[in-house]
Amino acid sequence: MKIGILYSRIRKDEKLLLSELRERGHEVEKIDVRKVQFGLEETTADVADLDIVVDRCLATSRSLYATEFLDSYGVPVVNTPDTADVCADKAKNSLRLAEAGVPTPNTKVAFTTDTALEIIEEFGYPCVLKPVVGSWGRLMAKIDSRNAAEAILEHKATLGHYEHKVFYVQEFVDKPGRDIRVLAVDGEPIAAMTRTSDHWLTNAAKGGKTAAFELDDEALELVETASDAVGGGLLGIDLMETGGDGPNYTVHEVNHTVEFKALNDTTDVDVPAAVVDWLEAKAEAASGNCDSAGSKPESEILA
Repeated sequence: MKIGILYSRIRKDEKLLLSELRERGHEVEKIDVRKVQFGLEETTADVADLDIVVDRCLATSRSLYATEFLDSYGVPVVNTPDTADVCADKAKNSLRLAEAGVPTPNTKVAFTTDTALEIIEEFGYPCVLKPVVGSWGRLMAKIDSRNAAEAILEHKATLGHYEHKVFYVQEFVDKPGRDIRVLAVDGEPIAAMTRTSDHWLTNAAKGGKTAAFELDDEALELVETASDAVGGGLLGIDLMETGGDGPNYTVHEVNHTVEFKALNDTTDVDVPAAVVDWLEAKAEAASGNCDSAGSKPESEILA
């Protein structure tokens, strides 16, 4: 097969993926989105004969637009632009999870500092203020007092980008010092790990310690439902253990350009091999769909 990789920087995750693809004899077309032009009907990238393209863009904006253009040319791309659009925006993410009946933290959105402060006071302290777009735990704030809330809201209101004026407020979940990251393909888990830290943010990117985790039946069902809710694909699904009455887990986020190097180092699962197994199946399915339903001729997708 000929498989494209959308990227702006080759990290360890992409190196693992590239190595596995090449070991299996697949031809790989690396597409550096920093150097590619995307037109309404054509692109300068060599995409005409690709069986599938994998989005590994580091920047959310590049991911969203590059996959949208590729999809318009009739090039199979994972994850799809629809999935990317939902997962890239925490508010859309939360809405889809709630609509699917997935337990997720109580969340409200406001568009002014006064209304956001009302929500924070209603939730009580501590609560969490997050940017609607962002990853690796950046620009997230655990708010412990009204004074802190007023200061943080004022700071966000003065930042230039409109997204900082969308105040995404979430209840604070008193998790047991860890959360759970699940790597899944179309709702089927590849592997899972816990991320543990003394800090309230437990991301591996923030220094959280990782350990393998075995999913129980409840978690497995939530992973499948959460994946379906955002459109499926290669996803990182984040759960927190809640304890007490009711569901044992809450799903607080689904990620669409998920990193897996820490998971590969933590578990006994060959993560890149499992990902490539899935890519091969997706490419074969996409080829079958094109054969039966037709696709754009190569002359319409110019490199």
